[in-house]
Amino acid sequence: MAATSIEALERLAASSAVSAPGKRMLVIVNPYATTVSARLKHLVVYALRGRYEVDSVETQARNHATELCREAAQEGYDVVCAFGGDGTFNEAANGLAGSDTPLTCLPGGSTNVFCRILGIPNDVVDATEHLLAMADDFAPRAIDLGVVNDRRFLFTAGVGLDASVTQRVDARPRLKARFGPWFYATAAVGAFNREYVVNPRRLAVELPDGSVVEGVTAIVQNTTPYTYFAKRPIELAEDVALDTGTLAGVVLRRASPLDMPTVAWRALSPRARIVKHRRVESFAGVEAVTIRSLDERGLPLQVDGDYLGEVPEIVARVAPGALRVVS
Repeated sequence: MAATSIEALERLAASSAVSAPGKRMLVIVNPYATTVSARLKHLVVYALRGRYEVDSVETQARNHATELCREAAQEGYDVVCAFGGDGTFNEAANGLAGSDTPLTCLPGGSTNVFCRILGIPNDVVDATEHLLAMADDFAPRAIDLGVVNDRRFLFTAGVGLDASVTQRVDARPRLKARFGPWFYATAAVGAFNREYVVNPRRLAVELPDGSVVEGVTAIVQNTTPYTYFAKRPIELAEDVALDTGTLAGVVLRRASPLDMPTVAWRALSPRARIVKHRRVESFAGVEAVTIRSLDERGLPLQVDGDYLGEVPEIVARVAPGALRVVS
C-alpha cells in the first residue's frame, strides 16, 4: 500500500466519525491477501467505525471465513464485510448463503472480481469511502449463487485449462502478488504447453436438453465478467447476470497451438466475442449442467479463482436469490 493511500485512509478515518454509529458490521480479514497489511486493516476498521459498530476478526485457515460468517448470521450482525480476495469472498458467501445477513466486501486481493461486479471500487481507500456512504443508503438485495457439487460460487467455476492455471498461480503467491495478471498469463502459457498440447484430459458437458458438448475446458458462470486483466474485463459467457436464475458458459472443444492465439485475442479484445470462435461452444439459460471426465483422469476444478483439486465429475446448478448483498 502506497504512503499516499495510507495517508488518505488516515484522513478518511478522522473525518468519518459520527456520534452514534448504527448498524453492526463484522469485518472478516484475510491477513495473507495480496494487499492487506496490519496497518491497513487497523486504518480501515477505524474508518468504518465512524458509521458502523464494527467488530473485526482475522481468518486463520482455509474455510475459516465460512465458519465466521455462519456465526455472524446466528449472532444477528447487520452486515458482514469480507476484506481480502475472491477466495475470501467465496468463503464468506458460503457461510452467509440462505441467511438474512448481507455480504459486502473490500478489495484486498490481486483481482477482486466480485467487488468490481458489485460496483465497489478496486482501490481500498475509495472502497472504504463507498462503504461509509452506503450506511446512509443501506439497501440489501438478493442475488443468485452458482453451486458446484456442494460448493457455492459467486461468479465462475472452471474445469480444465483455467483450473490448471489457477493451481499454478496459487502455488506461487509471491509472484502472484508482484506481477498480477502478467503472472497469470505466464502460468497459462506454461499450463497449456505442459498439459494441453499432447494428450489433454477430455471432458463432456451434458446440457438439460440432452445435448453433449465434448472438449478440454468448460467454464460455467453465474454472472459476467469471467475475470479482469488489469482494468479490462474478460468476457466469456453471455446472457447471464446475478438475477437471471440461470447459468451460462463456454466449452473449449480443442486446444492446439494454432487455435490458442486467436482464443486469447478474442478473450482480451473489447469488441470480439469468444463465443464466435470456431473452437468454442457456448450455452446459456440453463439451471444445471453436468461435466464429466471422458477418461480415467480427474478434472482440475477451480471456483471463483480458488483451486479445489481434481474430480471425476461435477454438477453445476444455480441457487436463485441465495445470497443477500449490499453495495
